[in-house]
Amino acid sequence: MTLNGSLTQVLRIEDDSQIGHARRTAQKLAESQGFDTVDVGRVGLVVTELASNILKHAVHGTIHLRVLPGPSEGVEVLAVDRGPGFDPARCLPDGFSTRGTQGIGLGAALRQAQVFDVHTDARGSVVLARFYPRNSAIEDLRYGVSQHSLHDDPVCGDLWAVCIRDEKCVALVIDGLGHGPAAEQAARAGASAFLRHPTDEPASLLDDMHHAMRGTRGGAVAVAHYDGEHRQLRFNGIGNIGALLVGGERPRGLPSHPGIVGLQYRRVASVAYPDCGGQLLILYSDGLQSRWNLRDYPGLTFRHPAIIAAVLHRDYCRGKDDVTVLVIALESSHDRT
Repeated sequence: MTLNGSLTQVLRIEDDSQIGHARRTAQKLAESQGFDTVDVGRVGLVVTELASNILKHAVHGTIHLRVLPGPSEGVEVLAVDRGPGFDPARCLPDGFSTRGTQGIGLGAALRQAQVFDVHTDARGSVVLARFYPRNSAIEDLRYGVSQHSLHDDPVCGDLWAVCIRDEKCVALVIDGLGHGPAAEQAARAGASAFLRHPTDEPASLLDDMHHAMRGTRGGAVAVAHYDGEHRQLRFNGIGNIGALLVGGERPRGLPSHPGIVGLQYRRVASVAYPDCGGQLLILYSDGLQSRWNLRDYPGLTFRHPAIIAAVLHRDYCRGKDDVTVLVIALESSHDRT
């Protein structure tokens, strides 16, 4: 099973007129995934409630929409804001409201979505709702990605992919040099080579991608290969893709080596990291600042990886380049719920 997807679609929520637009956009996305009328209605209801809550409690924020590829195709909705935060234990039950409303927003999202999670603190809130067709077998994978192009360009020089086979999980992030169509061309050339044999040794994969990306701008590449049976991660990176393991005694940075894949780099062996089971793997392009620490967000590491990716993008996006944040929970069965 190989996962990759499109850019995260971001809808601004700053006034009442944008709530209807967000609902219609989300429903259209659900229809494109083959959702029936009832399932499309579930998506529309939750997006309406989440967007309304943003205006009521945070004044403004964004709704993030993304197609979920995989064995169960679905739709992901994230409500992201920088409001004052709230107490989920008080706000999730129906009937609670701080603004004199019926208080059914978060309760409706919890009931209608197959996957629901929340992180909130003084920096703001992120609410996750994932939807799948009611009659399908649901396999929700414990990963999250936030991918955005510079200035909302329709093309993106960043590219990600995740391949899962048996107890192996292989993650790829490519950042084509610069941004725009030429950067996207470089990234796609590398990804095509990766997808031919994604479970090969990371160093060999980099060689294949290097040959495939010749004649393009080239780019930075990181490949992480997790063996769930032995709880070991092998990593190889060229260029400025950030990589981190979170969940042990302290975070472990996974260093990359200088060079540009497709142009010039020195071949190096993969580095093995033992005892990684239960940890988080975070890969990110240089559109994200590197000076952050999840320990500054109490409880965040226990939230769904999609929440973590959205929080990092919200608080640390440079705004000067394409940006990709990929977060995967490393577990022996890759934890399908």
